Order: sequence, then C-alpha cells, then structure tokens
Amino acid sequence: MKTGKTHGRIFLSPPHMGDLEQKYVGEAFASNWIAPLGPHVEAFQREFAATVGVSHALATISGTAALHLALQLVGVGTGDDVFVSTLTFAASVNPVRYLGATPVLVDSERDSWNMDPHLLAQELQERAKIGKLPKAVVVVHLYGQSADMDPILALAEKYGLVVIEDACQAHGAEYFSRKEGAWKKAGTMGRAAAFSFYPGKNLGACGEAGATVTNDEEMAKRMKMIRDHGQAKKYYHDIEGYNGRLDSIQAGWLSVKLRHLADWNEARRNLAHRYHRLFADASGSVAIPQEAEWTKGVYHLYVVRVQDREAMQAHLAEAGIGTGIHYPIPLHLQKAYRQLGHKKGDFPVTERVAAEIVSLPMFPQMTEAMQDLVAQSVKEFLAARVTANR
Repeated sequence: MKTGKTHGRIFLSPPHMGDLEQKYVGEAFASNWIAPLGPHVEAFQREFAATVGVSHALATISGTAALHLALQLVGVGTGDDVFVSTLTFAASVNPVRYLGATPVLVDSERDSWNMDPHLLAQELQERAKIGKLPKAVVVVHLYGQSADMDPILALAEKYGLVVIEDACQAHGAEYFSRKEGAWKKAGTMGRAAAFSFYPGKNLGACGEAGATVTNDEEMAKRMKMIRDHGQAKKYYHDIEGYNGRLDSIQAGWLSVKLRHLADWNEARRNLAHRYHRLFADASGSVAIPQEAEWTKGVYHLYVVRVQDREAMQAHLAEAGIGTGIHYPIPLHLQKAYRQLGHKKGDFPVTERVAAEIVSLPMFPQMTEAMQDLVAQSVKEFLAARVTANR
C-alpha cells in the first residue's frame, strides 16, 4: 500500500491502492468480466447515486465526458453561450466548445476563488438589455469547496438558465442553502452534475473515469443511450450516440474505494484544519484557504497563496516535498481560447490569484509528521525571504 512517502519524498497527492482494490482486479480478470458496462458498472452507479443523494448516476469514461453529456442533454448547441469560471481546468470549457457553443468567462470571488455571483449578476443584467442571455452556467466547485449556489440558482431562475455543476473536485462536499435552511451535497443543486474519478481525486479510479448525475429521469434515460452509441438495447440504435462507457474493472475499483470516501474526506478536512493551525503564525506571509460557514469543503487540494511561488516550490523540492499549481494560467489567457477576445486585466481577481497559488501535499493517508515537515519547510522559506529583503 502506498503511504505517500517513498525514500524521503512526500508526494503532492498520491493515488491510493490497497489490498481490496488489488483483490478486485484479480477477481475481475479471473471471472472474465472486464468489458464496458455490465453488472459492476450498474452496481457502482446505484452506489454513487445514493452517496451523492440523486436518483441517477451514469458512469462515463472521464469527467470531461460526463460534463459533455450533461451539457448535451440540456440542449446546449451551436450559437449558445455558456457561463463558466475562468479559474479552472480546461475540461470545464472544452465540452462547451465541442457542442459548438461559446464559453463566457466569469471572474472569481476574492476568498473562495469560485465564480463570483455578483459579477455573474452584472453580466446577466447587461446581456438581458441586448437580448443575448446564455443557455447555461457551469458552476465549478473549485478545489473541493462549494460555490455559493443560492444566488447563482436565483439568477438562473430569473433569467431562465440551466445550471450544471462541475463537481469534478468536490466528491462529498456540502453547501448550506440559506434559502432552504438545509445542507445540500455538491452535485444535487443543478439540473445535472459532472464528477471526475481521475486517480488523484478524492474518489479516484485506476485511470480515467467519471459520472454524470441527475434527478431528471428522462434525461438519465437519454444519457444512458448516448454514452452507449445511442443503443436502447444491444444493436438497436434509437438515437445517435458515441462511446462514453466505463469498463467493469474501473467500476469495481471505484465501488471498493467509495466505501471509504466519507472517512477519507473527513481525514482531509482534519488535515486542512491542522494546516490552518500550523500556518497561523505565518499569516502575513502565506494566505491559507478560506472556507465560508455555509460550506463543508473536502479539500481535494490544499491551496495557499505566497509571493515568490516558484522559489518556494524549489525550496520544498530540495526537501523532497511535492507541490503543484492549479492553475497557473487562467483560461482567458490560454492560447487555445484566444478567439474569446480576452486580454490581461480582464479578470483581475483570477489573474492575481493564479500568480500566487501553490498546492501543498494533501491526501488522507498523510501523517502529522509529514505535515509538520511541509509546514516547517514552508516557514523556513518564508523566514529566509524576509531576511533577504531586509
């Protein structure tokens, strides 16, 4: 079993593989049940839907495919506009482009770094004046922290938008709806939601995998056919579709790990809160993640903000500590999206955040000793930087 530390190295987010997962893979090969779909996939879909708290979950080959499926089924197509956060991975906007639609980017909140509802409201007001409202909004729950959904859902209702949740980093995250006076799971608040099971996620497969979830029964029926070449049953193609099917080995692997998701998420939360305490005496030099009282984040990543980020990464690397940047270049400044017509300065909050963020090691099996070493190394770098700047 991988512990996250090998020959003195602390990994950023090592995938977890235990005895049960390995046992399942052996049994799958022995039973010759390794094809896409089938009983293992059906079982995982039921289990994951129950965990999220929705009626239907459709397993797919990736989180990108899951988002593509959700957008397609709500009718996003050529000529439509879709609002998306600009601080996210490209997979949040690529499916919009696949369908011939145009992503309309929205800047981040200053604290959560998720989509800013106030800026969304301003954009919708301006677009309403010229009669060019978007079709949908993709709400990203970044780094495992839920976006502020109440105002976003209210705006969607007012302007007739479809809300799709990008919950690819938020397995098990929760949001307290002040409107309804109740906690809601990420993935249950929009018309549909996409999850990724990439190996480093809170619930990770042994390779690529994902799922689209929804409470819409008719939508789920069509999703089931589209991701299986449009088949209503084998060799009977009622609609056009494509191959978005998950294989049985991945489904079984995920079912085994799903049993531990709640405990692993709680371990991540405990580690995050311990990081908060460890960095309390360095608050002027390192900005820790902010968790609003209406969220219960699952800390897919523990992301801080510092000056001289690359120098700090080099310092930690010398100590055998892995880091990452999620994400160094906002979408509006990526070459792939130049056709959107944006320039530096268009989204100032996101640009400022993207220049300073760095992801520190975070995984459920991380020990306090590992965490102490990370915090000590960060504070050593910060202290040396202060001394050098005197």
